[in-house]
Amino acid sequence: MSQVRVLGELAVLDDVGPARRGRAYPAVGATSALLLPAAVLLGGLVLWPVLRTMHASVTTDGRWVGAAHFRTALAAPGTGAVVGRTVLWALLVPAVVTALGYLLAAASRRSEEGGLVRLILLVPVALPLVVTGVTFRLMYDPDPSRGLATLVATRLAGRSVEDAPQLLGPGMVTVALMSAFVWAWVGLAVLVFRSALDAVPPSLADAVRAYGGKRRHVLWDAQWRPLLLRTTAVVFALVAVGTSRTFDLILVMTPGSVRDEASVLALRIWQTSGGTTTGDGAALGVVWLVAVIGGIMVAALFVRQAWPPPPVEAAPEPAPVAPPRRVFRLLAAGAAIAWLVPLAVLVATSAHGRVDAAARGWWSAPPNGESYRNLVTGTELWRTLGFTLLLATAVTATVLVVALLAAYPLAWLTGPAAQATGLLLLAASVVPIQVIAGPVNEVLGLVLSSGTAQGLALVHIALGVPFAVLVLRNAFADLPVEQVRDARLGGRRWWHTLRRLARHNRSAVVAVSVLEFVQVWNDLVVGRLFGGPGSFPLGPFLAEQTRSFVSNSGALAASSVLASVLPVVLVVLSRRHLVAGLVSGGVR
Repeated sequence: MSQVRVLGELAVLDDVGPARRGRAYPAVGATSALLLPAAVLLGGLVLWPVLRTMHASVTTDGRWVGAAHFRTALAAPGTGAVVGRTVLWALLVPAVVTALGYLLAAASRRSEEGGLVRLILLVPVALPLVVTGVTFRLMYDPDPSRGLATLVATRLAGRSVEDAPQLLGPGMVTVALMSAFVWAWVGLAVLVFRSALDAVPPSLADAVRAYGGKRRHVLWDAQWRPLLLRTTAVVFALVAVGTSRTFDLILVMTPGSVRDEASVLALRIWQTSGGTTTGDGAALGVVWLVAVIGGIMVAALFVRQAWPPPPVEAAPEPAPVAPPRRVFRLLAAGAAIAWLVPLAVLVATSAHGRVDAAARGWWSAPPNGESYRNLVTGTELWRTLGFTLLLATAVTATVLVVALLAAYPLAWLTGPAAQATGLLLLAASVVPIQVIAGPVNEVLGLVLSSGTAQGLALVHIALGVPFAVLVLRNAFADLPVEQVRDARLGGRRWWHTLRRLARHNRSAVVAVSVLEFVQVWNDLVVGRLFGGPGSFPLGPFLAEQTRSFVSNSGALAASSVLASVLPVVLVVLSRRHLVAGLVSGGVR
């Protein structure tokens, strides 16, 4: 944009438009300055650590050893089972979550009770996985007098108390872990499918019926094939990447005696290397990294679309559509009730004191609130909550600023450069922290002391920036040309224009802010790897309390409830912005 005088009056020459998006915007020097913070963070705490891990996987003390570490790591006892279990997690769990998400979204749409059903399904999405692990470990307690699910399974199987099925035993522990993960993730799939189903024009189904199509033809030709296949691929890929966080669940839910029977690569790498870089651990990390990035790239290529995206015309108001059949609505309501049971178990256990919660089930004794009284009068939990709140707020604000600055110039890239940038950001956003923990500690050792709050925040910022830039870049590119032109004409400087454009992308900004805050608040693995005595956030604090799970279950349940209030409130209040922001920018 330039300003010149025409007939003595100041005139603005605007160059915004779809055919000219690739023009320098803003200027090259300003673009470099805007990208610099994100480039430094990603280069120092993601790219270099990835290269360092790859180097460590083929060397010993700087000497080239080829594939020796890979052979040793893969030949270690139990590694084959660990890899197989990881593949099972990455295929089976996303398939179940995707199928349930679609069915519940279809069954709960356009009905009076549908909003309440979706709200109930959404609550587990906001819970820390540590809390989910605590909740399901309470339900699967091996003693039927304490574990509700164990009691029900014992009665259904007609067994005695002494012969009760062990849901956290070697044969069932992986299924138990998967059930907890599905419970936690289905709500997100329901929201994304609900948004996609609302975008399906009812006229498509009418057209199929007009040509004699049956119900299955309507499902396939008017929903899945034209519009929902891509959404399915996106949901499947999101959940598949999310299974890399099974570390939290395994660490909290599984007793130490069966942990090896439930182990996946996320846990095996942590057990092998911890916070350092070793040859065998680096080799396993490279195997896992290639699998995760390869999988997400295949999904991204499968759902690729033109860039910049074509302008979207305002859709006409949809015609009234009848709600689903009564039997499907009852199934959705039944699922919502089933989803409430684990939450009820957690809250009911938290209302009991230490002795009652450890000795018998919550249904066997009246609540007395002793656990909450002890927590409220203590200082340890409040100190941890205060530190986590400060950490999450500072990280969220920094990620938002860095991502806005980087997304602004990247939104105007076109052609192969834009596609390559998107793929790089996508790859950086799915790098597992266990894979690069050692090199990241080396970087922190150079710029900060290990175990400090500043180092912990720096790691969170570096991990949060790629996804935030991706969402905001896509959201900026979605803006109508008229809004971009108005923002440029109304702003004297580029930061004025950026601020105006950010206002138009409020849903994406809110989605990035809420997701980043909840991510940091709910974190376990980053806090465990990089935290220290003075920087001990909520996730590791709760995980430490699970060491004496039975005797500490009342206080642990009460701490989990208090720790879950803020993320649940944030996600529930911002759910409309979350869906709009993710659909427009995050899952493209």
